Amino acid sequence: MPELPEVEVVRRGLDRFTTNRPIASAEVLHPRAVRRHEAGPADFAGRLAGRTVLAPRRRGKYLWLPLASSGGGPPEEALLTHLGMSGQLLVGEPDRAPEKHLRVRIVFADGGFDLRFVDQRTFGHLMVTDLAPDKVDGGLVPEPILHIAADPLEDAFDAEAFFRALRRRRTGIKRALLDQSLISGVGNIYADEALWRARLHWARPTETLTRAEAARVLEAAREVMSAALAVGGTSFDSLYVNVNGESGYFERSLDAYGRRDEPCRRCGTPIRRDEFMNRSSYSCPVCQPRPRRARY
Repeated sequence: MPELPEVEVVRRGLDRFTTNRPIASAEVLHPRAVRRHEAGPADFAGRLAGRTVLAPRRRGKYLWLPLASSGGGPPEEALLTHLGMSGQLLVGEPDRAPEKHLRVRIVFADGGFDLRFVDQRTFGHLMVTDLAPDKVDGGLVPEPILHIAADPLEDAFDAEAFFRALRRRRTGIKRALLDQSLISGVGNIYADEALWRARLHWARPTETLTRAEAARVLEAAREVMSAALAVGGTSFDSLYVNVNGESGYFERSLDAYGRRDEPCRRCGTPIRRDEFMNRSSYSCPVCQPRPRRARY
């Protein structure tokens, strides 16, 4: 699933191609792609036609395109997107052949490019939704994601509140990092990478973390996601690409995730793979020793 760096790459690409462009029409080719839009595909398309797209925004793994208000005031609605496991937002020439798993097509009134939502597994979704004041920084965010915490690359992220929440959770540190109501944008890949950099095992109980250790995890998460963002994110296959269809290259720089039995880049010990929440967790047995008291 695309995590914060991958979604931010897409947001930056959309900013170049879609900002301040009027929509002529929208076409839903697979109703599952707009299943969260309760009024249905026809209403979804109708609420986009004639609207102008403003600069895209992101929080964690969610991306949205604010829609200009007719009266010229602050936007009241937005096109909200979650890419799921395999969703792609692609821009290109409107007369190109339709992609195999094309689900939604948005045509702009001024020609040149269209915007397409392609999703092989149909776990992603789009919806038109109201904007509401954000509890984090007072800005406007889509109502369905008001519960999502700030992400670690936002200025509004509160490191002290993050530490206090960790101490209250009584769970494993990796499970806490994946909790989008605590810290958004971190998924399986970057949780493993941040914990490797911070030299902490994924099952370390959060209530035992010191303030310095929590700060180390947070700084590691920021470092690794910033590094991934600089090279276009992590692409293990063709299911994650940016708006031009290009893959990211951070897979080549991963220190832990997906490197089972390969030598740790710090100490040379083979990287270990553990089962975790029906997924995998990768760590170095020496650099990240398992705690005596673990939480899963």
